[in-house]
Amino acid sequence: MQLTIDGTTHDLEVEPEMPLLWVLRDELGFKGVKYGCGIAQCGACTVQIDGQAVRSCQVRAGDVWGPVTTVHGLGTPKALHAVQAAWVEHQVAQCGYCQSGQITAAAALLSEVSQPSDEDIDNAMSGNLCRCGTYPRIRAAVKTAAQKMQEG
Repeated sequence: MQLTIDGTTHDLEVEPEMPLLWVLRDELGFKGVKYGCGIAQCGACTVQIDGQAVRSCQVRAGDVWGPVTTVHGLGTPKALHAVQAAWVEHQVAQCGYCQSGQITAAAALLSEVSQPSDEDIDNAMSGNLCRCGTYPRIRAAVKTAAQKMQEG
């Protein structure tokens, strides 16, 4: 099967039932996509499929319906995505384990809602758990990223 990940098309020999998370981590080496709970309850494995935030632990490789974007594909160290830059600015990460899923979910939110309210942010991010409790910083970073994306 072929999957497009972060703009690159990959030819893969995997079972269609294999969770996308394992394709990304074990077959392609995208270690920024994290395994958290394996039952779609924590959001650590969040990626975007065709712009929609999904839990990659619960999507079978054979069911992927569009291009996949991981935290690796949002920006680069020299050209951070607005969400990544805001995460740095607000020092959101503590242990950092959940951050790739948080950032990917926030980027998906901002692609749909350019000026999210607190409620929009809380609803969109409610499936992404942070054991360090950085939720106020996450909300501030999402708002900063939204503002910077509006400014261009």
